[in-house]
Amino acid sequence: MSENVMRLPRIEKVVVNIGVGEAGERLMKAQKVIEMVTGQASKQTFSKTTNRDFGIREGMPIGCVVTLRGEKAVDFLHRAFTIRENRIASYSFDREGNLSFGIPDYTDFAGMKYDPEIGIFGMDISVSIQRPGKRIARRRVMRRSVPHSHRMTRVEAMNFVKERFNVEVID
Repeated sequence: MSENVMRLPRIEKVVVNIGVGEAGERLMKAQKVIEMVTGQASKQTFSKTTNRDFGIREGMPIGCVVTLRGEKAVDFLHRAFTIRENRIASYSFDREGNLSFGIPDYTDFAGMKYDPEIGIFGMDISVSIQRPGKRIARRRVMRRSVPHSHRMTRVEAMNFVKERFNVEVID
């Protein structure tokens, strides 16, 4: 009995984010770090609102982000889970089956050394786990909603991560 390939979960994308909170030299260093770790060019993120307490204006660059897909995403996740000692808390999964966790220091990645000029930067990692067919909810022509029976659940995402990456999910 073969399993339906349209029901098999997959990693849609991995988004790696470093929020700096200010423009300038510190943001450039963060971009350098994220490009060293992921091996891909980064993009700046901009403030959506003004917050005088933090000294942030609307439209001001405050962070950088990289989106990984395919094999690059899977390889990066293997390295990130190794840093977390292959353990993820269950509260890291949302009800749609997405996963988010943080890395406190980029030097934890294999081959990365501390550079006093750069400093210490942590990063947020968000993983989108979906089944094939999710595109029907995003496409422009003949857009439809994905049936509840085909959507990823929290438990299914946990089982997928356990099996695929040999990660222990802690309650």
